[in-house]
Amino acid sequence: MEKGLTLPQDCRDFVHSLKMRSKYALFLVFVVIVFVFIEKENKIISRVSDKLKQIPQALADANSTDPALILAENASLLSLSELDSAFSQLQSRLRNLSLQLGVEPAMEAAGEEEEEQRKEEEPPRPAVAGPRRHVLLMATTRTGSSFVGEFFNQQGNIFYLFEPLWHIERTVSFEPGGANAAGSALVYRDVLKQLFLCDLYVLEHFITPLPEDHLTQFMFRRGSSRSLCEDPVCTPFVKKVFEKYHCKNRRCGPLNVTLAAEACRRKEHMALKAVRIRQLEFLQPLAEDPRLDLRVIQLVRDPRAVLASRMVAFAGKYKTWKKWLDDEGQDGLREEEVQRLRGNCESIRLSAELGLRQPAWLRGRYMLVRYEDVARGPLQKAREMYRFAGIPLTPQVEDWIQKNTQAAHDGSGIYSTQKNSSEQFEKWRFSMPFKLAQVVQAACGPAMRLFGYKLARDAAALTNRSVSLLEERGTFWVT
Repeated sequence: MEKGLTLPQDCRDFVHSLKMRSKYALFLVFVVIVFVFIEKENKIISRVSDKLKQIPQALADANSTDPALILAENASLLSLSELDSAFSQLQSRLRNLSLQLGVEPAMEAAGEEEEEQRKEEEPPRPAVAGPRRHVLLMATTRTGSSFVGEFFNQQGNIFYLFEPLWHIERTVSFEPGGANAAGSALVYRDVLKQLFLCDLYVLEHFITPLPEDHLTQFMFRRGSSRSLCEDPVCTPFVKKVFEKYHCKNRRCGPLNVTLAAEACRRKEHMALKAVRIRQLEFLQPLAEDPRLDLRVIQLVRDPRAVLASRMVAFAGKYKTWKKWLDDEGQDGLREEEVQRLRGNCESIRLSAELGLRQPAWLRGRYMLVRYEDVARGPLQKAREMYRFAGIPLTPQVEDWIQKNTQAAHDGSGIYSTQKNSSEQFEKWRFSMPFKLAQVVQAACGPAMRLFGYKLARDAAALTNRSVSLLEERGTFWVT
């Protein structure tokens, strides 16, 4: 038998061992390659995932991102290409959402940092226009504030309140002067702030008798605020329910404070007339409140005309003055009467001087208006006030001014807002005794000089129509 070539047993064992080692080596290399690839992929996925985690969930929800783009049914990540696509899509949607919300993308915002820094270095500018303005007509009694207040009451997009602080004065008693006067100013200011925020419930604590279920028949001069007499605030009339201050042109049920507050929030702007705010400096927290965009219009009038009007409207409070006028003797007025007059004039003057100095907190927020200028040119002054407030003047207001300032005769009643304004504002000159004018001029001289009211040297100058007692001021009064 022929024998073939055979390898020694040792060689065969060596070859077999080499083959097995080669298989193990290849398997090991394969495992290493797979491990390196998986590790690299995991690092990439981790970086992308971290970016996704940094995105606020609210924005992701707002974009309605489809979860299927990110997670598979088994809750594991999809392939890198699909994940990159999903991330790009999400980033694009986030950018679109940022533009819709008015939020600058991070890179664009960073590019504007230099511009913002430049703006901060510029001098202060008037308050930036906002979506809602809060106008305070600040005056004293018998200065024509009811008439001027109608300029804002007649505009449909303004919620106007007529003398709401009357309730506080009737409920909370403060002695005049000193700390008590400051205390009353603080109460008025805090109530005023809540009213500007449409929290009308704050008045319920001061209305007598107290409202029940937010219903009251005793809201002061409700009929002077159109917003309180319009639907839906004007609820159906209730028989046998007496409303002390009823609406003028329609019959409404008791005032629902909740409906009034809702109406206030629906209006674009708010305006309020107050004759009980005398210290302008107390309004600084309101001017600096970020929730408010306050505009203060201080209305002043010749103090001689104010006193003449008050002696007619509030005759009971001025009996001493009338007795002094009727008495031909040498007895003078009581000193406390003169001091009260002087104090009123000084508080008005100090507030006006503060406003005209334009401190930073009032810059662009204060306007001084003389009633005489309004009476001579009501439409022009209305336009100036609306321009100052940053509110467009509507034809509705212009029509009201035209109809109510050209009346043949002044409207009946001491609170009438129907005037022949171009003739009415100087009527006091021809009925005021000169000795009464002298008392006012002596007590209120500094305020009269500031506001441009000329002193009458004698009785002839007081009653002479050709002699003007009013200096021209022009646009100086808008600051």
